[in-house]
Amino acid sequence: MSERSEYNPGEFNWVELASPDLDASAAFYGELLGWESVQVGDPEQTGGYRNFTLNGKAVAGLGPIMGQGQPPAWSSYVNVTSADETAGKVGEAGGKVMMEPFDIPGGPGRMAVCADAEGAFFSIYQAASFNGAGLVNEVGTWTWNQLVTRDKDKATKFYGEVFGWSLEKAAEAPPDAPFFMWQVEGQLWEEGLAGLMTAGDEIPSEVPPHWQVYFAVEDAQKAVDKTTAAGGKSYMDVIEIPVGKLGILDDPHGAGFGIIEPDYPEER
Repeated sequence: MSERSEYNPGEFNWVELASPDLDASAAFYGELLGWESVQVGDPEQTGGYRNFTLNGKAVAGLGPIMGQGQPPAWSSYVNVTSADETAGKVGEAGGKVMMEPFDIPGGPGRMAVCADAEGAFFSIYQAASFNGAGLVNEVGTWTWNQLVTRDKDKATKFYGEVFGWSLEKAAEAPPDAPFFMWQVEGQLWEEGLAGLMTAGDEIPSEVPPHWQVYFAVEDAQKAVDKTTAAGGKSYMDVIEIPVGKLGILDDPHGAGFGIIEPDYPEER
């Protein structure tokens, strides 16, 4: 089930990199994940926005830094039926709408940039002509999103009110482990649509709550080595997890992301 043509409301459907150097980022992720980059729309309108593609299918987005002080970062998009209505729920639930809903140039859809009640950024997307990533959960594609938070109860309340999500203990996690799974009605994957990790002492206090994007790779250690050789950073040794091997990295511009050498069930 790696090819996707549509997404249900409340499911993540797209990930996107904001970069200060689009050509350099295209080259880095092309080498790391086998991606090509394709110009989307009129560059004067889009700022040179591109789609990353694999096997001819869109797998992620690449765009310029849009505002002064904006850091290079990967962002996660949640599919919604109405960007305007969902943006209203964000404010009512204690979050903030950082960029009010707007129509994306070229007509793929309507979106808004938001922050949850703790300040973790995410985007909402109302599809029109483009539904999201056409290929997921394969080597070289986006495979997971995880919220790192310091207040699980506040996060549970916020995302429940905005998207109708509920939170369950990860089935594979030990009883005292800080890992949980988000669930929503209609989701494709039985194990959850995304994860939550409560931040402990292992995460520096200056690291804010955030959504982490993960990509599937053929060999986790080789991916770490390629990243550091290109000027990126690794935050830990590759570790074994129930679904494979995991690493946490920064790309050469400082945008954080995770990698998983997957050991998924075939049906995923």
